[in-house]
Amino acid sequence: MNTFLHRLYFSLIGLFLAAPIIVVAGVSVNAKQSLTFPPRGFSLGWYGEIFTNPEWRNALFASLTLAILSAALAVLIALPLAWFLWRRIAPWANIFQLLGIAPFTLPPVITALGLLTFWATTGFYGAPWTAVISHAIFFVTLPLVTLSLGFTSIDRSFVEAAATMGANDRTIFTTIVLPLIRPYLVSGYAFAFVLSLNEYIVAYMTVGFTLETLPIKIFNALRYGYTPTMASVTILFVATAALIFGLIARFGDLPKLLGAMAAEK
Repeated sequence: MNTFLHRLYFSLIGLFLAAPIIVVAGVSVNAKQSLTFPPRGFSLGWYGEIFTNPEWRNALFASLTLAILSAALAVLIALPLAWFLWRRIAPWANIFQLLGIAPFTLPPVITALGLLTFWATTGFYGAPWTAVISHAIFFVTLPLVTLSLGFTSIDRSFVEAAATMGANDRTIFTTIVLPLIRPYLVSGYAFAFVLSLNEYIVAYMTVGFTLETLPIKIFNALRYGYTPTMASVTILFVATAALIFGLIARFGDLPKLLGAMAAEK
C-alpha cells in the first residue's frame, strides 16, 4: 500500500510539473492560428514556420550565434580563473571567486541594469557584440563552478610528479590537467549555451531591438496577436535543453559534474 501511494504521489508531482509543457506542446500543433488547448486539428506547420519565415529564421540564427559565442567567451574567462584559484591558495583569492559568481546570483534585472548603464556610458549601447560580452559575464558562473569542481577532483600528486620530472606549467596543463577537466569544461559550456539561448532580460537591456533573438522575437510578436509559432519555439527550446543535458548524462557523470562527489567528500 505504501509503495502504491509513493508511486501515485510522485506520478502526480511529475504530471503537475509536466502539465505546462504538455499544454504548450498541444498548442504548438494546432491546425488553426490560435492558442487553444486541446488543439483543434493537427499540424506541424508552425514548426516549419520557424525555419521558413525570414523573421523567425533570423531570430533563431541570432539566438544561436549569441549563445555559441557567449558560452565560449564565458568558458575562456572561467578556465584561467578556476586554474588560478586551484593553484593559488590565498585568502584574497576568494575575492575573484566571489566576483565570478556574483553576476549570476544577483537578480537578472539588476545585472541587466548594470550592464545597460555601463554600455550606455561607454557609448556602445545597441552594438550586437555587447550582448555577447554581457551574456558571457552573466553566465560565467556556470563554467566557473563546473571547472572548479573539475580541478578539485584532480589528484595533486599527478601535477607534483610532473613538475618534479621537469614539466613546465604549460605541459602540465595540456597533458594532465586539461584531459581530466574536459568533461567539466564541456558541461560548463553546455549549461551556459542553453541558458543564453533562452535569456531575454540581459539581451533586451543591452541591445534593445538591434539584435532580435528568439525570446525577444516572441515578446515582439505578442503585440500583433498570438500564433502557435511561439509555442513551437518554446518546445524547440525544451527539446534542445533536454537533448544537451541528456547527452551530458549519457556520456558523462552528471551527478559528479553537478558536484555530488564533492558534497560526499
